[in-house]
Amino acid sequence: MPFHESAEDIRVEDGHMLHALLTNVDGEQVEAELDLNDIIGNNNGSFEWGGSGFADSAEDISFEIEGDASVPVLRASLFNVDGEPIPADINLAERIHNNDGSFSFDSHDAEEEQEEEQEEEQEKEQDEEEE
Repeated sequence: MPFHESAEDIRVEDGHMLHALLTNVDGEQVEAELDLNDIIGNNNGSFEWGGSGFADSAEDISFEIEGDASVPVLRASLFNVDGEPIPADINLAERIHNNDGSFSFDSHDAEEEQEEEQEEEQEKEQDEEEE
């Protein structure tokens, strides 16, 4: 489940440290933290899941819970290869989850997994046709 659905006091400190009180399986609230620099990078001015060190090439980093769905959004100006700041944002709930009171990072999103499964299925069918 996306972490924000079972969390309180969600905040980002020092521009890259995600903190929250996460609910564990016993219903207790546990302090948890995750260094976003370990899982998010900067790809030419855009946030990139699975990268690292985005904060090293960013300015004006902010975090807000936004909209009716209470979406946890990280925003920053990320520098591109020409050194120009590009406004960027990323929905942290896309890949960060609550695993029994600890943050966990899902390195693949559902769309990517579906594409990979389709490719594997096509390769399997081609192999069967060749036999």
